[in-house]
Amino acid sequence: MRVLFATVLVAFSLASAPHALGAEQAPPARAEPTQADLAAILDYVDDLYSSRSSHTAVTMHVVTEHATRDMGMETWSKGEDRFLVRILTPEKEAGMATLKSGTNVWNYFPKINQVTKLSASLMNAGWMGSHVTNGDIVKHNRMSQSYTYVKSFEGDREGQGVMDLTLDPKPNAAVVWGKVVVVVRRSDRNPVQIRYYDESKALAQTWAFSDIKRLGGRDVPTTIKVVPANKPGEFTELRYRSMELNVALDDALFSQRSLQK
Repeated sequence: MRVLFATVLVAFSLASAPHALGAEQAPPARAEPTQADLAAILDYVDDLYSSRSSHTAVTMHVVTEHATRDMGMETWSKGEDRFLVRILTPEKEAGMATLKSGTNVWNYFPKINQVTKLSASLMNAGWMGSHVTNGDIVKHNRMSQSYTYVKSFEGDREGQGVMDLTLDPKPNAAVVWGKVVVVVRRSDRNPVQIRYYDESKALAQTWAFSDIKRLGGRDVPTTIKVVPANKPGEFTELRYRSMELNVALDDALFSQRSLQK
């Protein structure tokens, strides 16, 4: 994910009206967003929590039918193809880590001092027992490049102005979703909700974004709640505690040797 502050262009025009005494002007009309505008919104959402490089502290709260667990973690990223996440708490899982470098992904298990390369078949599996998948953690597909997209709604909903973008996968795109709906605030393009649908167009999971605060020099949602559609009462909640952007990171950080430290 990288920062791409491409501003959505909004133009206002006044409908023609008589200027005689007592005549009323029509309300300003909002220009329809172009495909470039929509692509800028999707890129902004993709790049929201990172830039040329990033360093974050995140907590994860997982509720399943059988258990509840909490984890603290630290993440680093550089460009779009290098990413490292290391578990800090609880103590029994501290040191476990996931590394993406290029197209390869590895997991490290400190208790047995073992590094395992993640196969493509495991990308849809839950990461660390959560509802966030391995593929979500090391995401590399950009929405604006992997999907076609249209504006499907714009207006007020639940007290705020929003815009819905409906995405369909491009032919031969390396994605798992049959449809994605991205809901953003019109005021600042921050995401409100992302709904993911399977290949049969049935809702699979919903990501809800809230608690906007200033981190890393920008206003971002600091809480992300991931809710699976087929598991009532279950969810995973991610909370961003801190975020630094454009930090100096050595390439050696994203190596198997660093993974085992």
